[in-house]
Amino acid sequence: MTDFPALPRAFTPEQIQFRASVRRLMESEFAPQTARWREQGFVDPAAMTRLGAEGLLLLWAEEDYGGLGLRDLRFVQVLQEETVRACGAGFFHNAHSMLVGPYLDHFATPEQKARWLPGAVSGEVILGIAMTEPDTGSDLAAIRTKAEDMGDHWRLNGAKTFISYGVTGSLFVVAAKTGTGRGQISLFLVPSDAPGFSRGQHLKKIGLHEQDTGEILFTDLRLPKDALLGQEGQGFAHMTKLLAVERLMSAITSQAHAQTAFDLTHQYLLDRRAFGKPIGAFQNSRFRMAEMRAKLDAMQAFVDACVLEANEGALSPEASAAAKYATSVLEGEVMDQCLQFHGGMGFMEETRVARMWTDARIARIYAGTNEIMLEIIGRSLGLGDPRPAKPQ
Repeated sequence: MTDFPALPRAFTPEQIQFRASVRRLMESEFAPQTARWREQGFVDPAAMTRLGAEGLLLLWAEEDYGGLGLRDLRFVQVLQEETVRACGAGFFHNAHSMLVGPYLDHFATPEQKARWLPGAVSGEVILGIAMTEPDTGSDLAAIRTKAEDMGDHWRLNGAKTFISYGVTGSLFVVAAKTGTGRGQISLFLVPSDAPGFSRGQHLKKIGLHEQDTGEILFTDLRLPKDALLGQEGQGFAHMTKLLAVERLMSAITSQAHAQTAFDLTHQYLLDRRAFGKPIGAFQNSRFRMAEMRAKLDAMQAFVDACVLEANEGALSPEASAAAKYATSVLEGEVMDQCLQFHGGMGFMEETRVARMWTDARIARIYAGTNEIMLEIIGRSLGLGDPRPAKPQ
């Protein structure tokens, strides 16, 4: 495959060296395992400890907890690009490090950090986040999981679904009601070995087969008072604070996934012959590839700009929503065109582009559906519903 876009991307020498080392690791150790991971329905937990041994989990974590203290998101971007390039979008260590880990970074007490961060950095503790419930999707205010204050402990009851690392995860950030209304959601740190914790179905998806997704259940689960993460009743605000970077991670992944499909297809068009010449020599092939090249380069520039904004703490909800929306749409377009170029082989599971095509579909749904992204962008234009919101 060719490298990521030919346009200069202003990486530092350290980041370029980091990319080379990550690429070697991904290609030599993890890429050969992806077929087996997809077959069994989960990534071996040993892969996480291997990443931890290389210092590649929770790059931002401070040295006191075993981390590298790398808060420059360009390193995270490089790591995710090389993971997707070699292994695909289903090696979901980014969820552990950048979707769940930041809750500990931003809201955990020093005691909670000391207890959980070293294991998360080493990969011995696998992090998941449990927001979605069987009867709720994007409407987090409607969750039913409830945490009752019993004086000297919390009592947790409820069920969560579509949970990444629901099968192999060992510590979950759980959103639960601690009262009524939007302002009464709280977050809790729930270890999987707590009495009253159980796992439901290992859910079967149409794509991302190597990323385990499952149900988790809480039945009169007793939590110590210090299991509360952040402030009581501020769970919704805590979750909202981290959504911009979460959506940026989704955008980085979608962009890298689309770029990888383009590179694979580019090589295929050079190698595959029809009517006595490479199929890339036909005008339709040239034009479609040229269109994708232009769109990918333009989108890469936008994603890179968003990463730099996030590094400054200035990435707006609207910009992150736009990045998540636009990259996921482009990802779908690129995957569909690349599969088409592969013809009948493109519909065979043995072809990587076919697997990527199914893996890509979730990008328009997770991290907030694209319809929610359009709502965020539209309201930023002053086009919100003028009617007063209904009370929650």
